[in-house]
Amino acid sequence: MTSNSAETRRRVRQIAKILEELYPQPRTALRYDTPVQLLVAVILSAQCTDARVNQVTPALFARFPDAQTLANAPRDELEELIKSTGFFRMKAKHIQECCRALVAKYHGELPRTMEELTALPGVGRKTANVVLGDLFRTPGITVDTHVKRLSRRLGLTTHTDPTKIEHDLMAVVPRDRWIDFSHQLILHGRQVCTARRPRCESCPLRPWCPQIGVQTA
Repeated sequence: MTSNSAETRRRVRQIAKILEELYPQPRTALRYDTPVQLLVAVILSAQCTDARVNQVTPALFARFPDAQTLANAPRDELEELIKSTGFFRMKAKHIQECCRALVAKYHGELPRTMEELTALPGVGRKTANVVLGDLFRTPGITVDTHVKRLSRRLGLTTHTDPTKIEHDLMAVVPRDRWIDFSHQLILHGRQVCTARRPRCESCPLRPWCPQIGVQTA
């Protein structure tokens, strides 16, 4: 558990300020035209890059543009369209089960609460937070692999469980910064604080970062 002290909050304010300067008005890199398409794209992004998902979704959504068509799609055709995103059989299963639930319970539309979204097959808190934040600006912190890595390196959590990391960050990051803060950490994790070769020497966050777990050798 991270320390919810005045010092930690002060450090987070400095980190948030720098991230805001580096990545103003951040949003998900996933491309979509409708709320359901964003949900499907986020499901596809598990263990896959957003760039790869964006290569797959144009053909996918041209063929199956909404919850109804995705729910009724031939499974083998759906799997073939998303195959390059990895774990395609499980993803196809989740997408179809999720879309069938959307059609049955919500007339093919997306619900707007964490509880309703996470009750859908294949939808966890990370997926729900992306959808709620980007579509409806509902405050929440998305914990993906980048946020998990950076929040530990920055000394903002000692946990590895995404839900516990989410709650640790919620305790020290101002509520009105939750959405952007997690998006900015993701961008910083891709561009600077990478997993294997973080560019610590040129990182603007360095004065406020204890670099926990960074390999210097």
